[in-house]
Amino acid sequence: MALTNFAGSVAVITGGASGIGFATARALRERGASVVLADINADGLLKAQEQLRQGNSDAQGQVLTVPTDVTSETSVLALMSQAVDALGRIDLVVTCAGVGKGGPIDTFSASEMQSMMNINFMGTFHCVQAALPAMREQGSGYFVFLSSVAGKLPSVFLSGYVASKWAVRGFSSTLRAELYGTGIGVTTVYPAWVDTPMVQQDSEANKRLLNVEILLTPEQVAVEILQAVSEGKRDLTLAPNRDIALALQLYSADPDKAEDLIGQAMRQQIAKLYGQ
Repeated sequence: MALTNFAGSVAVITGGASGIGFATARALRERGASVVLADINADGLLKAQEQLRQGNSDAQGQVLTVPTDVTSETSVLALMSQAVDALGRIDLVVTCAGVGKGGPIDTFSASEMQSMMNINFMGTFHCVQAALPAMREQGSGYFVFLSSVAGKLPSVFLSGYVASKWAVRGFSSTLRAELYGTGIGVTTVYPAWVDTPMVQQDSEANKRLLNVEILLTPEQVAVEILQAVSEGKRDLTLAPNRDIALALQLYSADPDKAEDLIGQAMRQQIAKLYGQ
């Protein structure tokens, strides 16, 4: 079920201190919502809270911050409990907390893989379990899960990230079926490269290897998210990059051929960069 009026609504946003999370909080606040920012970065949360208050001092909604570790069930339960205690309800949960790290599967450690799954997927799972009781009691609510185009494509040297984002994709699809008729909606967001701290902190060598082309801003993604929520859209894929858009089309039509071509393209990219 769509959430068509954000005025007076209550939104909980993980990864709210920066990037897409912060941009979404700002867009919601401009539309009259109260926002609860959650992030493991406590100092960043306070800065984000101040920026939101200064940026729109006339906004009616409140801005609360709750330092949260999304990998901890207890921490996320406390987040949702504080949101309900302070604001009375939870209308929208946006799971933006995430990490990305790449490398050949030969050198990608088990601990790195587990960390990626714990943050990107289990963080989403914890948010759903913790927020659902309030939404069921209200008879309404909405979840927005941040996946990635990597949740739809085989992205070479990003096996851990891809696995975690495909997990979000499968989870959200099943959740929509399970929550059918409850008044609780789910939108899954699949953006291409976005100008966020996670992408910018990667090395220039990795960006060249992965052919990173940043054509989306957090603000653009935030606007698209709110539009998708207001329309009750299930899938929000944002891929202005020509090569990624073509790869998505090919994978949808012929996954086997897409895997081969993506692998071939990466081998050519490696040869071009390193002469091997």
